[in-house]
Amino acid sequence: MSFPYVSQAGEHEQLEWLGEGIMEVLLDGQRTGGALSMFRSTLPSATASPVHVHSTEDEIILMLSGSGLFWIGDRRFEVTAGGIVYLPRNIPHAYHVTSDQADMLAIATPSGVENFFRDAGWSLSRPKPTDWAVTPEILEKAAAENGQILLGPPLGSDEMIPTAVIERFGRGH
Repeated sequence: MSFPYVSQAGEHEQLEWLGEGIMEVLLDGQRTGGALSMFRSTLPSATASPVHVHSTEDEIILMLSGSGLFWIGDRRFEVTAGGIVYLPRNIPHAYHVTSDQADMLAIATPSGVENFFRDAGWSLSRPKPTDWAVTPEILEKAAAENGQILLGPPLGSDEMIPTAVIERFGRGH
């Protein structure tokens, strides 16, 4: 069961995320009865996600500012401010920030992916060790514990998701 929930700027859980960016957990499954989760990420230039699949969540991303490349199955798209991306579950995807900074709003339905982000990121509510960073090892461990599937490293702007990965999971169109 979900209940009404309101929070103001500055009250959201903040995580250090990829590229030393900041991810804010705006809504999670606890607040929405498992219906959805919502995040806002502010990421610096060249920040890139590994190629991955959400096995239980669909994801929607709205580019609030900046730009990025998004790979969805065997296709690549340049998305700029105001653009939106819909990523159905079980479709390989990745992103790469191409502007100086990108500000993205994401919704996942149902909720659950927030646990992956919390396990892989660092809560800024506690002191961070100077040598801590989001690493492939941290991402792999968090993915394995939270139903996410990492399929490969981040892509360069001229690369594509490997054909074998697409054949295994799907093209997305």
